Amino acid sequence: MGETTAAIARQHPENDYLGIEVHTPGVGSLLKSIVAQELKNVRVIQHDAVEVLQDMIAPAALAGVHIFFPDPWPKKRHHKRRLIQPPLVALLVSRMQAGATLHVATDWEDYAQQILQVLSAEPALRNTAEKFSARPDSRPLTKFESRGLRLGHRVWDLVFRKT
Repeated sequence: MGETTAAIARQHPENDYLGIEVHTPGVGSLLKSIVAQELKNVRVIQHDAVEVLQDMIAPAALAGVHIFFPDPWPKKRHHKRRLIQPPLVALLVSRMQAGATLHVATDWEDYAQQILQVLSAEPALRNTAEKFSARPDSRPLTKFESRGLRLGHRVWDLVFRKT
């Protein structure tokens, strides 16, 4: 719903952020937060992220990418719909500057394992941890995540750097 994007932008006014989301209520909530907090460093695009990356983001333009709690598509027959797949990762890497970080968080263990495998297979990325990272202080807890933690769910953070 955009609360994490707004919180990160508020914590780092020296950086510019682009939120990409297709879910209309999420976009509306983020826009409301931007106005209420008078954030000047956030832009929002309501569109498919893959198309935005392909058609609207120049190569080597991104200093970092955050993908927090992408839809896990938990049924095995739907795993092909998961966002973190080799073609998307290759596209992301092409849009990232050298030294840029790619930070992904999920609360689905099998998806975390898949993400680890996909990111580790990308030759231009290096894991900043042996496997999974501790949640960096720079990533605020989301309401969704807080509820999951109260219910005993685990969260896996992966932080990779482009070489």
